[in-house]
Amino acid sequence: MMKPVLLTVEQTAEKIASGMVLSLAADEALLARLPKGNWIAGTIPYFLGEDGGVETKDKIFVTELSAANASNVAICTYTLDTIKDVARDAPENGFTVLIVPAMTPIHEEFANHGRDYEDMFMKPIIGWISGVHLSDLDKVKPKVMNGVTGRLADADAVALHVTLPAGKVAVVQILNLFKQGTGDVITFPKTGFNQTTCMVNGAERVFADYIAENQLDLKLPLVADYHGAQINTSFQGVDAATRQVNFYAPVFPGIEYRHAAPIGDYAREFEKLAKEAHVDVQFSCNCILNYLYGELNGRKIGGVGGPFTFGEIAYQLLNQTMVYLEVQSE
Repeated sequence: MMKPVLLTVEQTAEKIASGMVLSLAADEALLARLPKGNWIAGTIPYFLGEDGGVETKDKIFVTELSAANASNVAICTYTLDTIKDVARDAPENGFTVLIVPAMTPIHEEFANHGRDYEDMFMKPIIGWISGVHLSDLDKVKPKVMNGVTGRLADADAVALHVTLPAGKVAVVQILNLFKQGTGDVITFPKTGFNQTTCMVNGAERVFADYIAENQLDLKLPLVADYHGAQINTSFQGVDAATRQVNFYAPVFPGIEYRHAAPIGDYAREFEKLAKEAHVDVQFSCNCILNYLYGELNGRKIGGVGGPFTFGEIAYQLLNQTMVYLEVQSE
């Protein structure tokens, strides 16, 4: 198995020409120079490489998926109307790597409704939300690319469905630095990436006022307990004019959230967590917020590399986590 690594355009093209099945991450100018082949890609310039966190528009992060003893692969483009079929299209025994462009209608659709798609949670779905350099926000659109067609797209998603042979099984893992704190229970009246009001211990509040009064650290996410799984929703910020609170993933009605417990030294705690990752990792990605808040540029974190993303996918959209996929023997 080729270890995930940062490569030049020329080196990546050689891998494609050899027939490898690849998941790629890079600046769109590099992706546009690649030959057609069995690969999918998303745009991002932040990576966790062999030498630690790095920001570059000159290299491509290359993950080989054919090493998973794949018996069959299918590469698909999904539109806003067809993204609901992504889990139904996934193989009965295998896994799917899905890449969705950030800040788009298809991103919002998947985030708000993905957990209700047919066969979701029944088949391993992992992936990420593509992005741009932070200085290019609102200037450059995040994109994805289908290597079979050679098409860059800013409104569609791409998926690589991998069928595994008998005796092999894919397992999606989530590494989350955060746990629910012991503070107030917060609920929301609607699904969405932004909220104005909330219920705090059953009493209605303007959420921005509650944040200000309690001096909540917005680097710490809201955390929900999904039957023992701690799932984050990260803050994007508070609009002072409208008093609207914006998130990087939607919150949902009927779910009880608490502000995350403090974690101490962010980078040190994340490094300890990352070392818990298994060694037989086929695919991995990490959150751009971990890169920023943990000051991971130039810092080695465990032995698992991948892009730092605008959101992680482990069946549903996640924030401030690291997700990875293993292929194990049954």
